[in-house]
Formats: sequence, C-alpha cells, structure tokens
Amino acid sequence: MNTSAAAATSAGAPEAEPHANQFTLLGQRRFAPFFWTQFSGAANDNLFKFAFTVMVTYQLQLSWMPPAMAGLAIGALFILPFLLFSATSGQLTDKLDKTKVIRFVKNLEIVVMLLAAWGFVRADAVVLLGCVFLMGLHSTLFGPVKFALLPQVLDSRELTGGNGMVEMGTFVAILLGQVAGGLLVAIPGIGHTTVAVACVMLALVGRGVAQAIPKAPATDPGLVINWNPVSETWRNLKLANQNVVVFRSLLGISWMWFFGSVFLSQFPSFAKEVLHGDEHVASFLLVVFSVGIGAGSLLCETLSRRQVEIGLVPLGAIGMSVFAIDLYFASRALPAAAEMGLGTFLNTFAHWRVLADLGLLSLFAGLYSVPMYALIQLRSQPTHRARIIAANNILNALFMIASAIIAGALLKSGFTVPQIFLFTGIANAVVAGYIFMLVPEYYLRFVSWMLSHFIYRFKVRGEQHIPDEGAAVLVCNHVSLVDAMLLMAASPRPIRFIMDHQIFKVPVLGWLFKLAKAIPIAPQKEDPAAYDNAFEQAAQVLREGDLLAIFPEGALTRDGEIGPFKGGVVKIVERAREEGITVPVIPMALSNLWGSFFSRIEKRGGKPIAMAKPFRRGFFSSVGLHVGPAVPAAEVQPDALQQRVRALLAA
Repeated sequence: MNTSAAAATSAGAPEAEPHANQFTLLGQRRFAPFFWTQFSGAANDNLFKFAFTVMVTYQLQLSWMPPAMAGLAIGALFILPFLLFSATSGQLTDKLDKTKVIRFVKNLEIVVMLLAAWGFVRADAVVLLGCVFLMGLHSTLFGPVKFALLPQVLDSRELTGGNGMVEMGTFVAILLGQVAGGLLVAIPGIGHTTVAVACVMLALVGRGVAQAIPKAPATDPGLVINWNPVSETWRNLKLANQNVVVFRSLLGISWMWFFGSVFLSQFPSFAKEVLHGDEHVASFLLVVFSVGIGAGSLLCETLSRRQVEIGLVPLGAIGMSVFAIDLYFASRALPAAAEMGLGTFLNTFAHWRVLADLGLLSLFAGLYSVPMYALIQLRSQPTHRARIIAANNILNALFMIASAIIAGALLKSGFTVPQIFLFTGIANAVVAGYIFMLVPEYYLRFVSWMLSHFIYRFKVRGEQHIPDEGAAVLVCNHVSLVDAMLLMAASPRPIRFIMDHQIFKVPVLGWLFKLAKAIPIAPQKEDPAAYDNAFEQAAQVLREGDLLAIFPEGALTRDGEIGPFKGGVVKIVERAREEGITVPVIPMALSNLWGSFFSRIEKRGGKPIAMAKPFRRGFFSSVGLHVGPAVPAAEVQPDALQQRVRALLAA
C-alpha cells in the first residue's frame, strides 16, 4: 500500500482490499459511495446544461444568443467559476475533512436545482444562465475533492483502475444526463416541467449517497486559508510548477479539455447544420462520444498492467488526431438533406464513418487522460495534492475558455464545424508533440510500452517488490539491447540506468538511452574520469530518492548464461551508506530473451552488429521479468546477488 493510502487507513478509513480488477471497487465502501455521488452530480450537471442548450437551439428564439453560439456561451459560463474559485477550493479540500466538503457541495446542488426548476418552468433563459454559473461553482468545489480523495483511499496500483472507473462513470453520467436532458425537454407540453423535476430528484439522490462516504481526514489541517483568489491562484500554479513532470501533465490534461470542449459544444450545431439531424441525432452523437471515453478509460487498467502507465498518453494523442482529422473528411461531403430522425440517420451508410470517428477519437481521449490524472495524484505531495488539482482546474478553465473563444472566432470568420474539427485535430498533434518533447518520459514510456506489447509478450512477476517511493538499486541480468526498456515498462516509477558506454553508440537505442538520462560507465583503466563520474551521478540519483538500475555483469551475455557480477553495486550501496542513505537492492531476472530479436550481437569488421539474425525466434516472443524481495544493504555482495538472480530465473 502506498503512503497516502496507509495514512488514510491508520486514520480510520477502510483498509484497502486486494481486488481482481477495477470493477470490484464498486463493492467496497471506500470507493462505491463516492463513485455514485460523483456519478449523480455529473449526470445532473449535464442533464441541466444539455436540456437548456437544446431548449435554446430548437425551442426558444433568442436574438441575443443564436443557436450556433448557445453551446459555447453555456459552456464558457459553466467553467468561469473554475477560474475564479479553484484556488480557494483546493485550500479548503486540503484543510478540511473531504467527506464534509462533499456533503456541503451536495447541499448546494439541491438549492441550485430548485432555482433551476423554477427557471425551466418559466422558460426563463436569464435565470437558467445564472444557474449554469452556480452549477459551475458546485463543480469547482467538488473537483479537488474528486481527485484528491482517490490516492488517499486507494493503493498506488489501484490508481489507474480507480481513475478509469471515475472517468468512465463521469462520461457515462454525461451520456445519460445529456440524453435524458435532450429527450425530456423535447416532450410536448410538459418537457420543461419534467426536466425541472428530474434535476431536483438527482440532486436529492446524490446527497443521500454522499452520506455513506467514510471519513477522509484533512491532509493539512493547519493550513491558513488565503481568500484572495488572484494571489492564491498564482501561488498554486507556482506550487504545481515545482515538479516539472506534474506541471507539464497538468498542461496535457488541460489541452485534452480544450480538445473535448470543442467537440461537445458543437454537437447540437453539428447535428443540425452538418448531419441534418434532429434532437435525437444530437443526443446520439453524445452517446457515441461518451461510450468511447468510458471504453478508453476502462481499457487503461488492462493495458497498463495495473500500474500508472503514462506510455499510453502518446498512443491516445495519436488516435485523437487521426480520427479528428478523418471526421472532417467524413462529414464535409455529406449532401444537403431535410431534417431527419435517428432511424433515417442510421440508415445512411456515410453516417457510420462519422460515428466511428467520434467513437474512436473519444476512446483514445480516454487512454490519453486517465494515466495523466493518475500520475499527478501519485507524484504530488499529499499535503498539497488538492491545491495541485486546483491548479489543474484553473488551467482547465483557461483552456476551455480559450476553446470557446477560438471556436467562436472561427465560426464568425466563416469556418464550418467540420473545419473546426480539422483545425483541432491538427493542433492536437502539434501540442502533444511539444509536450512530449518537454517531458521525454512520456515518449520513453510509450516506446517501452510498445516494445513490451507488440515486439514481445512481456509478463512481470513480483512487481510489488518495486518500492512505490524512496531510493533503491535494481540489479538485473543483461541479456539484450532493450533490457533497460523492459525494466522501464515494468516499473511505475522512472528509473535511471548505469549502462556500458558502448551501448550509446547503437543507432536509435543510444539516442533513447540518452533521452532517458542513462549514466554511461567505462572501465576504470580505459576512462577513469567517466568511471568516477558514473558513480557520482549514481549517488546523486539515490540522494534524490529515485530508482537506480545497474546490470552487474558489465556487458551483454554472449551465451545466454549469467556472467560474474562485478563489484560496482557494492560500491554504490556503500557510498550511499556513508552518506546516511539506506538503500535496498532489488534483484531482477529477465528470462527467455536470449536468441530473441534484440539479443544477438556479433562483430563484423571489428564493429558490433546488433540483431545479425533478428528472426531466429521471431516477433511476439514470450519473455518475462521476475522481481525478487529486497536485499538489505548490509547483505549486498556480488556473488550472493548473482545467486539470487539465478534463483529467480529458475523459479
């Protein structure tokens, strides 16, 4: 169990129970009441907003809010409170019991929905716009609690699954809420009253479920609240920027909300003006989009081996761009037609390509977002986690407001909705590429994930022995050119490697290892300066509390057998001990790699030639990594470590 989860347990939260998959969390009190509380809130938000949007688009004739701008205006007004009040909300969440904050927020929701009910019955757009802002305030207060609570009650290896469930639940709730809002508001004669009753009932249900959420103690009860939103917003952004990977991940998530907001806000107009469909077609587009997000979110745990796998993020970004761009080509050539219902729409083959693009781009958006959320939760300090998430909400608000402004400007300048989708898809490729250049860890994890899924069939045993936090030295047998990439795929944490300086000369792989900041080491007789510098860099890695990996054989095996372990690992551990750092050593064994695609090295003309017989065993070879229990620093000896690795291979 990770530190935050353990702290929650000791403070009275239910102990984490092992589970086979993410769905079993729905049977546990530490997760289920919270899940259904956020589910009902998201459903209510979207039932209310979409019913209002459809009402303005199809039923009311408002000269000051034309249909094409209705979705953008309502969306921008909803997210404005995130910009204004997120900083205060993050402080309150760190300072107070999160359960009390949740119950207060649900009480506020009941009051707002009673006011909205009056606005629907009177068809008063001004009152409903005011309620849009208040529901944005409701979501602003709930946002930091929503994501700060999960790492407090879930183990680190449950975070991806838990976030996937929350993300899936949120978008299923969006789906049900928006479909219900679109259908209910269209009921002749009683549509507005029906929506009013539904909003109030959902608010009451959410408050009832919130009562069952266990206590979640404050993480920083002594925090002094700064009520100035401007200075606190700036302070939160500076706090988030202290961890470069976390801050760049915040930017990545905010971009995802920019991307998604463009599509969600344009669905009513896209359905009516481009696809020539009625309200039911607009609702069905949301069904496809939400199902795609939910499916992608749930896939994350399976594809990540139940760890925080940010290698899925570049994969998600690629899919988002590919299918957003194809959506433009799929929709631009649709002929003019009379307004059609859902049945007629589905009977047209050309529309199925549009639906496939929407479903797939949203599926990849789920793969993109869930690992980023989990990474932020895992690497943020527990005492500051809610404020980091508040900074995320601030950035989200800025990006979503920017999306509304840019999309509105493009519409006014004559862009069609499909052209806006094309612009967004191309921009996504540019922005994602820029973020991955700034944080190469995403790209490296993507390469290691692809290697462990599509070149090899990679199975890991004993991964629980890799520590969730703190310094440790990983030692492993050296079988192939990609051993480091496979170890990287097995660990949820970044690893710094000490590697033979010769491997940096291998095309492509050498560049990857430099990108990973691997530490080159040369024999002391050959290059004393490089030798000493390697041990100094290794010591610095351990001082910073990170993982360091070394291949003690010093070179790739020539015959598949484990060679003698050299004394470098002992020198590393002893130096750390002299500096007062206790460093456990984790033995690891890579199996079945010998003779596979990257394992063979032969010399030709005095130069090493990798993969001289690359198809000896072919692609998709089954390989494994067996991780053993930690060896105390006092017991670290080369021969003993070698025997432990041999035993792991034989197990």
